[in-house]
Amino acid sequence: MSACRRTPRVKNCRQAGFSLIELMVALLLGLVVIGGVVNIFLTNQQSSRSNEDLGRLQESARLSFELMAREVRQVGGNTCGAQVTANVLNNGGTAWWANWDASTLQGFGAGVAATGIVNIGAGVGDRTNNSDALRVLSGGMFNGVPITSHDPATGVVTLSTTDHGFVAGNYVVICDGESAAIAQVTAASNAGLGTITHGVGGAAAATSTTPARPGNCAIGINFPAPCATPNARAFAAGGYVTRYSANTWFVGNNARGGTSLFRIGPDDLVPVEVVDGVTDMTIDYLTSNGTTLANDWVDATAITDWTPAATNQVVAVRLQLDLQSQNNTGTDQAPLRRQLIHVVNLRNRATP
Repeated sequence: MSACRRTPRVKNCRQAGFSLIELMVALLLGLVVIGGVVNIFLTNQQSSRSNEDLGRLQESARLSFELMAREVRQVGGNTCGAQVTANVLNNGGTAWWANWDASTLQGFGAGVAATGIVNIGAGVGDRTNNSDALRVLSGGMFNGVPITSHDPATGVVTLSTTDHGFVAGNYVVICDGESAAIAQVTAASNAGLGTITHGVGGAAAATSTTPARPGNCAIGINFPAPCATPNARAFAAGGYVTRYSANTWFVGNNARGGTSLFRIGPDDLVPVEVVDGVTDMTIDYLTSNGTTLANDWVDATAITDWTPAATNQVVAVRLQLDLQSQNNTGTDQAPLRRQLIHVVNLRNRATP
């Protein structure tokens, strides 16, 4: 503002500033505008973080279900569809990951120890007390390499390619339409068409990076009972050799003070963190006696016989995961929580 006084010869003007009231009103209006902008920014930031955490929860659930479902779906199977499986591993009746005859699927309820597999405790990699666990064995998880010929006397399997990917110490399933066999590779070659050998022995002590290898008890891998009474035959051309899969899934303590979905297998025998943010896992089972489905889902404690000879066989598995975000982006500044369910049918166990 200005106040001017004119004379005939001189123009005399002086400048006048804002009054205190005008200045306070201007500051107040500025604060209101800035407050609105800040509020919009914080709201958008919170919304963005919530959406990001929700996306991570959904991705964690999708990855968890996809990895577990692939193994559960193929439990007890093999690439050839053979109905009987021999096992020539030296510890085939004792080690949890090799004991095919005891059961290819076994559940452990919350608080029930998975003896010899993983401890329940507070340490990193230990299973939480409220988590169910699931042991899954399969010979049908991976693409097989076709067999060109097999010499049962020497245990040499000639394959259709040099790029087979097998090395000594690998656990494999060798199969054709008649039967399948679990064995350890004692030698592998990329010469010619490529070969693997399932010879007697092959045991190896544990190293800093690998667990002990049991080796094979017999060179004959025909079914039945190859260790007690070695039984040999030539597996037919057109059969397959594929990697053997054995894993136990559970929720355990991670190194960051939270919980994650873990998996433990024979290639390391130590828990491996797979998916972060999983706080609990509940597993239910649907059984069949071969002609009739059970009336309802049951937990692992209700199943007393997991062997292949059991009257009631598990034909479907229902996986329930509880997940929690790392950030407090939910209502009342709490973590986001979701509970999701996925049902898996077992391909190698027929349902009526």
